Amino acid sequence: MDHKKQQTKRIFVNDVDGYSSKHIAKFLSTCEGGDESEDGDTEETLPSPGDEPAFQVVGTVSSSSEKLHFLHEQHESPTRDELFQCLLDCDVVVYNISESSTLQQVDEATWAVTALHAQMETFKSRKMFILVSTVMTWAMTKPQEPDDPDAFFSEEDFRQRRPHPSFRNHNNLEKLVLKLARGKKSKLKCYVVTSGLQYGMGENLFHYFFKVSWLMQVPKVPVFGDGTNYIPTIHIHDLGGVIQNIIELRPKMKYILAVDESKNTLKDIIKMVSDVLGPEKVQKMSLQDAISMTAFKPDELDCLGVNLRLDAVIVNDTFNLSWACRSGMVANMENIVQEYKDTRQLLPVKICLLGPPAVGKTTVAEKLCQHYKIHHIHIKSVIEEKTTQLEEMINGAHPEHVGEEEAAAAQKHLEDINKSLEENKGRLAELQICEILQEKLNSKPCRNHGFVLDGFPKTYQQAKMIFCGEEPENQDSELMSKTPPYNKTITPEFVFSLDATDEFLTDRVQGLPEREAEKKRFTQEEFLPRLERFRRLGGAEETLLDFFDHREIHPEHIDVHTDDSEYTEVMKKVTEIVGVPKNYGPSPEEQEEENRWREHERRQKLAAEAVERKRRKEAALAEMAARCEEWQKNVSEVRRQESELLEAQALPLRNYLMKYVMPSLTQAMSESCRIKPGDPVDFLAEHLLHNNKLK
Repeated sequence: MDHKKQQTKRIFVNDVDGYSSKHIAKFLSTCEGGDESEDGDTEETLPSPGDEPAFQVVGTVSSSSEKLHFLHEQHESPTRDELFQCLLDCDVVVYNISESSTLQQVDEATWAVTALHAQMETFKSRKMFILVSTVMTWAMTKPQEPDDPDAFFSEEDFRQRRPHPSFRNHNNLEKLVLKLARGKKSKLKCYVVTSGLQYGMGENLFHYFFKVSWLMQVPKVPVFGDGTNYIPTIHIHDLGGVIQNIIELRPKMKYILAVDESKNTLKDIIKMVSDVLGPEKVQKMSLQDAISMTAFKPDELDCLGVNLRLDAVIVNDTFNLSWACRSGMVANMENIVQEYKDTRQLLPVKICLLGPPAVGKTTVAEKLCQHYKIHHIHIKSVIEEKTTQLEEMINGAHPEHVGEEEAAAAQKHLEDINKSLEENKGRLAELQICEILQEKLNSKPCRNHGFVLDGFPKTYQQAKMIFCGEEPENQDSELMSKTPPYNKTITPEFVFSLDATDEFLTDRVQGLPEREAEKKRFTQEEFLPRLERFRRLGGAEETLLDFFDHREIHPEHIDVHTDDSEYTEVMKKVTEIVGVPKNYGPSPEEQEEENRWREHERRQKLAAEAVERKRRKEAALAEMAARCEEWQKNVSEVRRQESELLEAQALPLRNYLMKYVMPSLTQAMSESCRIKPGDPVDFLAEHLLHNNKLK
């Protein structure tokens, strides 16, 4: 039979910036094309690297959305005219109304299918409309035999379905789509896909339970309601697979249930989330608690309260689906949790800080723990925590969780610890320390969030006992031949060695108050032997740094040479290498506190800038006044010098006048005063002339 390459179909998906539509669109964009036979049926082929995508996905997003790389075209908040033209250009239109009970999506989907149906005679080829609805349109459906515990519904019962009051509009739209699907010659084929509650790829409806479990901030994960209701579910990728099969197979049945094969209750699901990711305990809480805690919206609680057992006959018997989670959430929780961590980038930050005594390891460790929101692992605190835990188990602090065998084992473990402390003068044996530390690193908080190891282990052998206790799973054989094996789950990814000279460390210790030095074991009698032992271990044939280096975890050396109590340069280098925090970030309360602190810092900065501006202004005025005073002094000096110069220049002339002119002139003026002539000036002239002739 001759085959031709299947033509790439253009698929529209609405609201692609939402959880459900985003992952459906992303899934469809990765589907590979096969061969299309002459009668139009697609034959299954093995995908090859050269296969082109089977679908070009276009979608609508909100105006604030960033560019989504998997979309062929992205339309930001289009008008109805623009949107309708986009729908006409597509071979398949997928409208997803499964995520919310609000009317906006339902109204838009109603308009879209009605407008397409009205224009279908103008279509050049057949189009397909797929409505992705929700099992909440079945929520109030009563089984024909209420006493049968194994009663379930399938697609054959879709006419009996009764919706939840909040989802009546969804049910009405389902009916409209099925009504428009009638007619063999119709150019618009319509399908309704009723989706179970969706999970996977970072979570949406179930996210609260995953987040509470991952954070480990409460001892028990809440189950709202009694939790005995059966919840139909489907992995978001399996829902994408159902839509892919509808597009390719064009089944005769127009109403299709998309649920996995699980029959899990709400409590089953939450308990498994808690076991794999969290504290391994759950507690029942009322629905009102969920609202007061702002954990869920009312319509989300309605979804979590649904009690249905559905059988997806068409999907199981007709479709060729590559299931991601056919058996449901509980059976696949390990993989789902890993998807959740990977999708949300909730990756543990694992750091080991090494260095000589008094270099500042503990201070830096505390700052790193605060920055990355991870756990400070100080060996003394870990041992004390373990001892307290064993004592509580023995004393029956939590009798509902500790059996007789566990209590007996705790008693023996505590006795071994006390015996070791007695035999080793208050110190635990090295093997016991490593076992306790290994248990701590394997705890859920450390595995979820990460940790900072503060100054331990100290030797190559200790590191080997802690990090090589278990053979790693799925280790690549080629990699194993080159790199010594180690437990990647608990081994630090980043190793930092804080380096400082003996002279610097000694000066730092000597500058400490006596009480603080005694508390930290930095007295002269204790510090020098500790420093000497550290230097001796650093010169061993196989050092602790060698252990990490051999496993391609290359230690970073950071010099400490200043008494900066904030370790600003050290923190800057460490955070540059480790990167940004990989967690949920601050809680609303922490964010509010951080905002207050930032506002306080901003105001302090503004106040400091105002003080600095005032200081600069006053300094400028003072400098100007000083310059003015100096200028005035200079002017006075210039005037004085000019006066002296003029005085010196006028002296010969004055002497001449006093000797030759002033005597005759004085005599003439005296005579003028005695006679008082009518014309004194003429008298003076005559007098001077007369006297001059006589001489």
